[in-house]
Amino acid sequence: MMVELSEEHRMLKDMVGKFVENELMPLETAVLARETKGGKTGLTDEEEAPLLEKCKALGLWGLDVPEELGGANLPAVALMGVNEEIGRTCVPFTFPPDSPNLHMLLAVANPDQRKRYLDPYARGEMTSAIAISEPGAGGDPAGMITRAVKDGGDWVINGRKIWVSRVPQSDFTILMARTGEGKRQDGITAFIIDRGTKGFTVAREIPMLGGQRTYELVLEDCRVPEAQVLGKLGNGFAPMQLRLTVRRLQMGAWCIGMSRRALDMMMDHAKQRVTFGAKLSDRQAIQWWIAEAATKIHACRLMVMDAAAKQDAGGDVRTEASMIKVFGTEMATEVIDHAMQAFGAMGVTKEMPLQLMAQKVRTMRVYEGPSEVHRMVIARRLLDARK
Repeated sequence: MMVELSEEHRMLKDMVGKFVENELMPLETAVLARETKGGKTGLTDEEEAPLLEKCKALGLWGLDVPEELGGANLPAVALMGVNEEIGRTCVPFTFPPDSPNLHMLLAVANPDQRKRYLDPYARGEMTSAIAISEPGAGGDPAGMITRAVKDGGDWVINGRKIWVSRVPQSDFTILMARTGEGKRQDGITAFIIDRGTKGFTVAREIPMLGGQRTYELVLEDCRVPEAQVLGKLGNGFAPMQLRLTVRRLQMGAWCIGMSRRALDMMMDHAKQRVTFGAKLSDRQAIQWWIAEAATKIHACRLMVMDAAAKQDAGGDVRTEASMIKVFGTEMATEVIDHAMQAFGAMGVTKEMPLQLMAQKVRTMRVYEGPSEVHRMVIARRLLDARK
């Protein structure tokens, strides 16, 4: 089934595209300069504040937040167009609030938690992080050993978490811990932990590729009240998977955007660069790179839009999300690499966004589940469905 954006959603996509070109791309020079010096690529407060005000003025706020919470309640199909445009720049920016944790809260937050966390988060007044991976359980979150034990009216949590993004700036963290004796995904519970909670410590900052940062957390007798349990006790794995599915579809759209940018740059360069008396655009190798990139971008967009439409219809798209995660990240890796090769020495300088995009997509092949795990999951689901 061919899924196309409605006229309204195409207009939104065009508006976001102009926002990216007029507001975000001009910041790439500053972001690249910070990364060159080994700094973080995140925007400074001075850079981000006017962007957020612009977002509010344009209505680019709470795009998938329910209308009763003041949002636009856009379907996943429309959001794929938005995220594709965002992917065209190496400037890290998200229209508040970040979608995955929003959808996890929407799915399981109780009335009290909706008032204290979901409502202000949906308004963009709070920020969040999620802590899933552990030093011994990264691509296999069901193997986590961080444990929460009931003590009176509280839960006491002990363990370690790693590869957690944004945690120092986040008002609260959704943390997954084992509460039952069941194996694998059984007995995993989500907790909401406020910043500054005693026993919840950021142990270290971990520099990543592309100027990104993640963090390792230590939980030592971290005591939280019963009111901080998010969702049903022992049933935290399914809402966590919902959150991961939302992110994986986003990543597919981001990969389309990155690949489009790399392809556009490669074509512009090939049409004006002359080597050995001929333009690069006349070289078969370059022509094939262009053709393969355009073909795979088209295929990836069809995959993303199909999965988004199924998600909007209430379908289970976990398998499609895994396929998109693998195909999209590997496509973007190839397209960006070919663009860098076409530019020659200039393509591998720190002055161009291509190298930062290449580093970003390299990390994307690991986080939210490495490609190898997704291939295993896809195969297992197909085999299990085979009678």
